[in-house]
Amino acid sequence: MEIAVVGSEEFVVGFRLAGIKKVYGVPPDRLQDTISELMEQKDVGILAVNSEDLAGLPQQLMDRMMSSVDPVVIPVGVDEGDMRAKVRRAMGIDLYKSK
Repeated sequence: MEIAVVGSEEFVVGFRLAGIKKVYGVPPDRLQDTISELMEQKDVGILAVNSEDLAGLPQQLMDRMMSSVDPVVIPVGVDEGDMRAKVRRAMGIDLYKSK
């Protein structure tokens, strides 16, 4: 399973530098189509999306993304919420849990 990242060129540049192979810098008018295509790819296990881009997406796609288990969609950005819960949802384990 691979990690895929989609968003503006400015958003994805760090992921590209980190070595993630499936990185898609797209203009706002291609975002919805690119997300839909990536959600259909069987080799994508985690899909990271800029949290600021989510506001412009249709509610039906948002609902599909947030309920998806394969791939797990993780909004990333300034208002990213509880990272512990996102990691637990993506990996199925709590990496932060101590004895």
